[in-house]
Amino acid sequence: MKNRVVIAGWGQITQGKEQTENILDPLELMTEVSLRAGDEARSADILRNLDGVMVVRVLSKYYASAARQLAEKIGATPRFASVSNIGGNSPQLLVNKAAGMIARRELETVLIAGAEAYYPRGGKKEPENALFQGVPDGYQGDGTVGSTESETIHGMAMPIHGFPLYETALWAASGLELAAYQEQIGNLWATFSEVAATHPNSWTNTPRTVEEIITPTGTNRLISFPYTKFMNPLISADLGAAIILMSEEKARQYAQGKKRPVYFLGGGYAEDRQRFLIQKSDFISSPPLKAAVRKALQRSHLSLDEIKCFDIYSCFPCAVSVARRMLALKNDDPRALTLTGGLGFFGGPGNNYSLHAVATLADAIANGKNDNGMITSLGWFMHKHAVGVYSAFPADTDIEYHDLEDEKEYVAGEEPVEIIEQASGKGVIETYTVIYSRNGAPLYAIIYGKTDQGLRFVAQTHSDPNVFDTLTTRNQVGRSVHLKYDAQKNRNIAEL
Repeated sequence: MKNRVVIAGWGQITQGKEQTENILDPLELMTEVSLRAGDEARSADILRNLDGVMVVRVLSKYYASAARQLAEKIGATPRFASVSNIGGNSPQLLVNKAAGMIARRELETVLIAGAEAYYPRGGKKEPENALFQGVPDGYQGDGTVGSTESETIHGMAMPIHGFPLYETALWAASGLELAAYQEQIGNLWATFSEVAATHPNSWTNTPRTVEEIITPTGTNRLISFPYTKFMNPLISADLGAAIILMSEEKARQYAQGKKRPVYFLGGGYAEDRQRFLIQKSDFISSPPLKAAVRKALQRSHLSLDEIKCFDIYSCFPCAVSVARRMLALKNDDPRALTLTGGLGFFGGPGNNYSLHAVATLADAIANGKNDNGMITSLGWFMHKHAVGVYSAFPADTDIEYHDLEDEKEYVAGEEPVEIIEQASGKGVIETYTVIYSRNGAPLYAIIYGKTDQGLRFVAQTHSDPNVFDTLTTRNQVGRSVHLKYDAQKNRNIAEL
């Protein structure tokens, strides 16, 4: 008999900025939210009887063994404990793995938890790149690398630098003038802010208008063109979430009252063969996201039309726009694209945002608000994608080996494009962004394009106000540039 998997408990915690006493660190936040998940499962001993504890990698504080440390805090002695790699895809990937282990009867009850404490307290200044301030030397490995050496040299290393490159390409594909395009993405983000304003665990509860989102001001400065601060993820937040997964058979031992069960129907995982931005064929699609969604739908025995709501990973507007293209969701599709309000308004510190999405969806399903839903999540620059489908109703699906299949067959898309490190001669712009200082002045522009020989290059422009103005008033994708290599700076320079 197939072993179905359910979410038996879930919980979320927000340590608000107004709190000044009894401040919890990430491990303490995970402890508290795990207790809340146990309370939701209506059990005083469920945590003590856990078979497995999985923790989303914490970035705001270093823990040598976060899963074992959490288990000790909650009085559990699990047979299995693990900590994820770095990446926003991690929570959903842990769900996929835990569900497979439960379906194979390797485990019966698994806690998945994550938390971050990034909000600066006691007069501390908010760090410019808070997401990376807490990655200690102890966290080494492949997951810490998001860009090539050449990209880093040219000033493209952080998500705030990379995701705007997608947005500029999407703007070019839209054919719209800048004002009309800004209005379009501002409308999308305003709807997300309205959802966040109603979520009990949201870091912010003030809905933003389109004008507030797209207009640069002292409190909404330009970060990287075309994004203002309100279009970036809200990193400086203290948030935690946890869920308890178990077999349906085991879950029957716990009283659920009048709430509906929450079944995990299926998931999918894929990584892009074109790992880095400089290797992408284009900047308006994501083959691995499409592949992960296809797997999740096939495995859950649902069609996309049957999905009632979504929480699409929303670090930046372009991530939602690309997902809509890959899922073929029309602009007038009435289904929700976010359940929390997204990383920009609900909050998205570190790797753990999607666990909040799962907990929110579980609560909505259990209480009859939604019959089912899909969660999408991504790591780095749309490199890694994990997807999950959840429902109030079981499906005739066997999830026993899906996670193992994805560990063997996970790459998607074409081979990386050919790159030239030192470019000279003629080239064509494919996308670009302008990076701004804290006072709103443009610092430098990053351009990605192709040479006459069809080789991908990354370059900077001269620090010329006229060039910055040209790039940020009319879309320059498709424009020819002259390239030269500056040996002294070890950079390619693109002249418009």
